Amino acid sequence: MKILKLPSGREIPILGQGTWRMGEKTSQKQAEIDALRLGIELGMTLIDTAEMYGEGGAEKVVAEAISGRRDEVFLVSKFYPYNASYQGVIKACDRSLSRLKTDYLDLYLLHWRGSIPLSETLEALQHLKQAGKILDYGVSNFDTDDMEEALSLSGGNALATNQVLYNLMRRGIEWDLLPWCKDRNIPIMAYCPVEQKAFVNHPQLIAIASKYNATPTQIALNWLLRQNNVISIPKAIDPIHIKENRTALDINVTEEDFKEIERIFPPPNRKQTLAMR
Repeated sequence: MKILKLPSGREIPILGQGTWRMGEKTSQKQAEIDALRLGIELGMTLIDTAEMYGEGGAEKVVAEAISGRRDEVFLVSKFYPYNASYQGVIKACDRSLSRLKTDYLDLYLLHWRGSIPLSETLEALQHLKQAGKILDYGVSNFDTDDMEEALSLSGGNALATNQVLYNLMRRGIEWDLLPWCKDRNIPIMAYCPVEQKAFVNHPQLIAIASKYNATPTQIALNWLLRQNNVISIPKAIDPIHIKENRTALDINVTEEDFKEIERIFPPPNRKQTLAMR
């Protein structure tokens, strides 16, 4: 598995697994556990979750999926903005660690920005890192001005990533946020990298994918995996889709087809409001 280095020097896989909407239905629990385990077996050892997902239910699913394999997994979780006070972050982290049945997180993120001062949140994150409960910390859904503010504060220079909505149909961050992060070696973590199956019936992508015995979704994911300084965390439960996500990494799209893909889905020509889901 190809890796990136975080600002701390720690390594992170560029392809992992998301867990949004997991942990919501008891009837789906075993299928979700099996899906994450299959992904781990295929080398997608990065798992992203959040206290918001299933109100802790997704973290409980992850706990079962990684049982006995914690050391193999790069584990990410996120906390609500209303838990972003000093004590709130510490308590939220302890609850997540309890649900995940682990004593540390590889990466802990503020899910999106709220009303609590960033300085207070960063102070709590530094405390958790010093205590060994988290190994790195970062943010999610931060635009360029938010990132600039965060980096101006104590502890801001240790931000390990910014997790945002990014895919072929959502290229807005390429105008300013993506290059800003690249210049500072802060990886972008792309959620919804295949736009919730939106590429499945795209005729032009189907035509390109047919050249590689691939699906249009795989081509869209491959495009993202070829971007510098970007990590992708697609969510899948169907074993076929999980395997397709993994093999998307191995498709060798020609430069000619790569340029055609970019022509079909052009980059932004102006600043856009940060897309969120």
